[in-house]
Amino acid sequence: AQLEALKARTSTWDKIAARLPRISGYVQTGYEWSETSSTFFIKRVRLNLAGDIAEKLDYRVQIEFCGPKIVDAYIRYRPFEQLNFQLGEYKLPFSIENTEYVPLRYEFIEYPLSLCKLMGFNDLCGLSATGRDMGAQLFGGFFRRDGYSILNYNIGVFNGEGLNVRDKNKSKDVVARLTLKPAAGLQLAGSYYWGEYGADYLKRVRYGAGACYDRGPVVVRGEYICGTTGDLDSEGWYAVAGWRVTKTLLPAVRYDTFLENTARSSSRQTNYTAALTWQPVKYLRCQLNYTYEDYAARDVSGRNVVALMLSGIF
Repeated sequence: AQLEALKARTSTWDKIAARLPRISGYVQTGYEWSETSSTFFIKRVRLNLAGDIAEKLDYRVQIEFCGPKIVDAYIRYRPFEQLNFQLGEYKLPFSIENTEYVPLRYEFIEYPLSLCKLMGFNDLCGLSATGRDMGAQLFGGFFRRDGYSILNYNIGVFNGEGLNVRDKNKSKDVVARLTLKPAAGLQLAGSYYWGEYGADYLKRVRYGAGACYDRGPVVVRGEYICGTTGDLDSEGWYAVAGWRVTKTLLPAVRYDTFLENTARSSSRQTNYTAALTWQPVKYLRCQLNYTYEDYAARDVSGRNVVALMLSGIF
């Protein structure tokens, strides 16, 4: 009788524990030097809470304490492999790098210029929203094979105003992405974004296409992103190559170029980056980056930037 009572109490506790949020997070801090600056910095301080409400219903809340704000807060319903629903605030389903390469997976300290300028990191339209927005999306995959779907889609509507901001007009922004995964580790993706931001309904349109192979020791990735912001046309692309020398050591290089105004060639900036990522233990990630920033404008000199960042993970 005592054994059965103990089993009943244990079973009850297991059910309660299964409903409690899973807690994780990380701190990213470091030092950066260039000819014009020398500074310590805190990049991110994140706390993540995630859990299951029911068998096919889950949630996530992620808080950024560096400039306090909620960066993720959503509920997701996954009834079928082919059709799922997500509502709240989260990463826009645009580009491979924006959604697949989160900070603790990313090989570099900074994201490429085209993504930052055209997808809400430090956007030309004035947003600084880490590639996120508030809205709803449908997503799913078809033709399941070896743990992944060959054909995947995302389609959603969003406010278009960034983090924790109500829409400032009656228009909704539309985002769509189609991803093909013909083999393990290989994916090809095309993205489209149409929107109007602000009370003046200013135009914000984005196109993106890219490919990625990330399997075993090899990392190869590239994307082209272009768009219109108001009356300004912009374009950029990047290419990444890396090799996992060991399970803990990954050197990588990146070519990253962005033309802010296609009508003015002097508005181009090109960054050449060499990076080294070392993760000696599960809870510590060390990154060293060297970047040469080359500006097409004659009155702007090139800049050498060296940055070191440590990520403490819990």
